[in-house]
Amino acid sequence: MNAEWMQQWENAKHILVCPADLESYFTSAEILGQPLEVLEIGNVSLPSGKVVVRDPLVFLDGNQKPYFKEAPKGNFPVTIAVVKSEEWGNRYAAVKVKFSDERPVLYQEALIGNENLEGVQEDDYFGFHVDAGLACIADAESLPAFDRFVQEFSGDNLYDDYFAELFRKSYEAFPDNQREGGDWINWTIPGTDYQIPMFASGFGDGGYPVYFAYDENDRICGLYIQFIDIELALSDDEEENDDFV
Repeated sequence: MNAEWMQQWENAKHILVCPADLESYFTSAEILGQPLEVLEIGNVSLPSGKVVVRDPLVFLDGNQKPYFKEAPKGNFPVTIAVVKSEEWGNRYAAVKVKFSDERPVLYQEALIGNENLEGVQEDDYFGFHVDAGLACIADAESLPAFDRFVQEFSGDNLYDDYFAELFRKSYEAFPDNQREGGDWINWTIPGTDYQIPMFASGFGDGGYPVYFAYDENDRICGLYIQFIDIELALSDDEEENDDFV
């Protein structure tokens, strides 16, 4: 990130906003006839406020850069908006980290600071990649500890030999809005206090946008991951689609 990029960001940031009111996913009983429920999964640890959202099994390591905008520091509650669709089944439509009680008035895409912003158009987004059907929220400060855990892990497959059992136990303890194998955990890196919530990613593998929410005083009040644009998914217009850059 440099002065040239920051100028590009200033020119493009009004485009990289979410057209949907993501908070409504957590406050409405339904959207366009699709019932919604809210699932509380505990806190995320953000000791430095440098947020990283990644697929924990494929793209999470100490080399990952956090978003250039910093969040408040501390431990903050994480909730999941579950859309309960007859067609899709129970799907995680959005995930929210709540930093304050203020209501969002703007959702601006969270960026790292190295994205190519030339030619960005309305409905474009950068997002993050998912290749293992999972996403997580972490703090950059916790990533060296995550790296050590992976390096010291003695199994053959991190998911099959470690995380699968934790997801299964999560389902047994909290079966509502989870599939039998489990769809979320709130994992603490062994030997640390770092909490890293992990959860199923909407329709699975793909690219998903992340937004910082700002209140009326232009302060960051939340972080939102949008897995499913419910209105777009229900649209009959097959040509209407978001563009993952």
